[in-house]
Amino acid sequence: LFLRDIVDDDDDDDLERVSWSGEPVGSISWSIKETASSSTSSLEGRDSGLQKGSSSYAALPKQVSSYSLSSLFKGEVPHIQHGQMFFPLTVSRDNCSTLGVGSVCSLERFRSLQDKLVLLDEAVAGHDGNVITAVLIFLKRTLRREILFRELEVRQVALCHLIHFLKEAGEQKLLLDLLRFLDRTEEVALSQYREHLNIQDVEKRREFLKGCIGLPFSAEDTSHIQDHYTLLERQIIIEANDRHLETAGQSEVFRKYPRKASILNMPLVTTLFYSCFYHYTEAEGTFSSPTNLKKTFKIPDKQYVLTALAARAKLRAWDDVDALFTTKNWLGYTKKKAPIGFHRVVEILQRNNAPVQVLQEYVRLVEDVETRLNLATKYKCHDVVIETYKDLKDRIQLTAYKCKVERGSAEEEKINSILNNMQIRWKN
Repeated sequence: LFLRDIVDDDDDDDLERVSWSGEPVGSISWSIKETASSSTSSLEGRDSGLQKGSSSYAALPKQVSSYSLSSLFKGEVPHIQHGQMFFPLTVSRDNCSTLGVGSVCSLERFRSLQDKLVLLDEAVAGHDGNVITAVLIFLKRTLRREILFRELEVRQVALCHLIHFLKEAGEQKLLLDLLRFLDRTEEVALSQYREHLNIQDVEKRREFLKGCIGLPFSAEDTSHIQDHYTLLERQIIIEANDRHLETAGQSEVFRKYPRKASILNMPLVTTLFYSCFYHYTEAEGTFSSPTNLKKTFKIPDKQYVLTALAARAKLRAWDDVDALFTTKNWLGYTKKKAPIGFHRVVEILQRNNAPVQVLQEYVRLVEDVETRLNLATKYKCHDVVIETYKDLKDRIQLTAYKCKVERGSAEEEKINSILNNMQIRWKN
């Protein structure tokens, strides 16, 4: 279960591009997601694990577009007449031994506890998730809570169906009572944590999250809750300061690039992108400093570089981009180093319309020759292509490339000079 499922683990080759305003300009997906759907999916992990491979549970719809009964029953919709639920199913009145699609019958005929439990057991034996759900809705309405919980505790398939239904239907109070009865303390805590999604007032949400820190989570999940609280607290401070700066017109970056949305309740990576965009040069001691965020939330170097690169490239701050990849050794010599690979750097720069002069510098740094040539050709970095074919001593390819540059251009002149150089020992 758990909050680590709400927090995406980054994959080297699958980093989504996001921005604080919702526009696809950055590159990272590590964040505490602020969506009910992601919270729901994390909760479902444990439930599905209880009955892995169960054909009955697998019969439930994987995705439900609304909380209406029609979507749960996939067309086999129960209907209500005079306060009674009817379902298109044939049930033997004597022992409920047969369940199947057929004539319409009323579940209200099952009045005794024994009859209702036999009905439930037969529904589970039929391996039809829709029928099981219909019966559970009926039992939930007609049985006392403690009796329903007690009987479901020994019927794990039916229990999984009810938990799934309560989550989808948003019946939070009944779900919490059921999880407490089952002594699933961490699930209770996570369900309570999810309630923050329904709190619109940011100060009330902050206080609610502060209270969640003491809930019985695992050590790892407690750390995530603490981070979420700290992040929102930080966002409240940044938002207040930036709103003042924007209103007063005291900051050039806010005048030139007005904010499109509030930073409140945004994910961590979105906050980092915002900070790299508006507060990149601030000292580490300030809450809005990117380096402060990196240190506080232990953001990996690769994710930090991707986000900072996207933000600074969007602003066309090429000197900042250069500084991001320039390192010094103990002798004072500088070199370029990229934890994300220079081919990724080139792609992000190109998406932000970097000039050829800037692109060429980073295409040259791509180690794999084939990748370097492909990128240089694709983005018309002629100098890089020419230099690479020269280094490869490939006269044929260099001659062929001469047709792709403008006649009379500096690039054509450069190719001719190389081809006429008698000191080069060509391979072909």
